[in-house]
Amino acid sequence: MKKLILALTGLLLFAHASNSQELRCNVQVVSNQIQGTNKQVFQTLQTAIYEFMNNTAWTNHVYTNEERIECNILINLQDHSGDEFNGSIQVQSRRPTFNTSYNTTVLNFKDDDVRFNYVEFEPLEFSITEHRSNLTSVLAYYAYIIIGLDYDTFSMLGGTEYYQKAERIVNNAQNAQEKGWKAFESRKNRYWLIENILNDRYKGLREFLYRYHRLGLDVMESKEAVGRTEIAESLDLLQKVYRQKPDPYLFFYDLVMNAKSDELINVFSESFMAEADRVYTILVEIDPTRADKYKKIKEQ
Repeated sequence: MKKLILALTGLLLFAHASNSQELRCNVQVVSNQIQGTNKQVFQTLQTAIYEFMNNTAWTNHVYTNEERIECNILINLQDHSGDEFNGSIQVQSRRPTFNTSYNTTVLNFKDDDVRFNYVEFEPLEFSITEHRSNLTSVLAYYAYIIIGLDYDTFSMLGGTEYYQKAERIVNNAQNAQEKGWKAFESRKNRYWLIENILNDRYKGLREFLYRYHRLGLDVMESKEAVGRTEIAESLDLLQKVYRQKPDPYLFFYDLVMNAKSDELINVFSESFMAEADRVYTILVEIDPTRADKYKKIKEQ
């Protein structure tokens, strides 16, 4: 499997250096809301971000072209003055399920606090040791979140190293003027996402990601009932986190449910009645805002 291959590639680093990048990231910069300006700068920005995301080696591992993580970045700019840009960033990532053509969504999040400076044709520079540019810090932060989530789906708590890098980016940005990095600004920002992910109190969310994907979805092609049962049992981890969380809003929890709610309905569309009833009961408890959607499980 993918992670086993990565573990055995140390001797092949030089030979496969050209394939060492981890992401296959589609990038789109939208500027429809900005009128009366040179549109070329937005195309140049899009190209620069594409190259930054896809040509940076984010880990020490070697990825073949087929193993690169599929992801999308959509930057929607609302205003632009001189070298200053303001807008939002939509980040999505997915991973294949074993022996199928199906790709499952792992992350789907819109970050509305994106403000940065960019000078056309200047290289995008990033350092893990300091906050040089808000644009590259935001991009690198989400690159490490994407990679960390991917590793968590292939091995138990496998993404810790990359989450720690994302946490370091947040720490470096505590004196930045731009929003999104500080605890007091919002309960739904970059600070709280990485805090939730690395908080041992919520470790069950990361354990769920492994059991759901590696022991559940990846098994369903050959052993559908076994994989589906594992997914059903993995929901106990989410229920435990939900029942003991100290705050009314847990950002990471919300992102997990947002990514998986529709898929859970599809997975249990052919489940036997007792299993469907049990899953429905858990989902209505732990994700009450989507209770009406989950009725479809009982209607199948």
